[in-house]
Amino acid sequence: MKAVIFDLDDTLFDHIGSATYAIRAWIPELGGTPSDELVAQWFVIEDRIYPQWLAGALTHQGQRRGRLRDFLPLIDRPVPPTDAELDQLFTGYLRHYQGSWTAFPDARAALEVARSNGWRIGVLTNGSTTQQNAKLAAIGLADLVDVVCTSESLGVSKPAPESYLRTCAALGVDPADTLMIGDNLELDVVAAQAAGLTARHLDRAAGITLTELL
Repeated sequence: MKAVIFDLDDTLFDHIGSATYAIRAWIPELGGTPSDELVAQWFVIEDRIYPQWLAGALTHQGQRRGRLRDFLPLIDRPVPPTDAELDQLFTGYLRHYQGSWTAFPDARAALEVARSNGWRIGVLTNGSTTQQNAKLAAIGLADLVDVVCTSESLGVSKPAPESYLRTCAALGVDPADTLMIGDNLELDVVAAQAAGLTARHLDRAAGITLTELL
């Protein structure tokens, strides 16, 4: 191997943990009472709306508005009539989300192992370039990453083969010499393998750590 590509959200960065904290802290500000069901519905809505941005049907800000339109009725909060009001409302959630950004405990150690192997290190993520780079900086991993490729910067998203191939090209390595690691079996393993990379599944629920996969 000459390079390793990591997924970001829920691989290096604890998105679910940060978002769960944020939604629980934000709901009371909206006049609601946090519950496990409301937290679960936040992620259900995210999983339904976010792919519309990846497909080009919504802007990044538009998918945030769409999530609010679906979520606010669940806490009996009126949906603001204008985009500007929705944008302002979403900043409350973002404040808590960004304030709780955290790397997984094994993330930096894994990057350091990859670096000690002499490998180039990339991150491939279906996300906003600005936000994903900000996450890496905030959780203290940006200094160990050579290349960050996002669906926004590449113009394609996982599982399109081009997303993996273009990331390999940015790293200056062949797909056959590249390892992909991520938490999503379909996007980070199956599709990466179909594009010619070696890929390993990070199943944290099964107790697997990043360093075990290197």
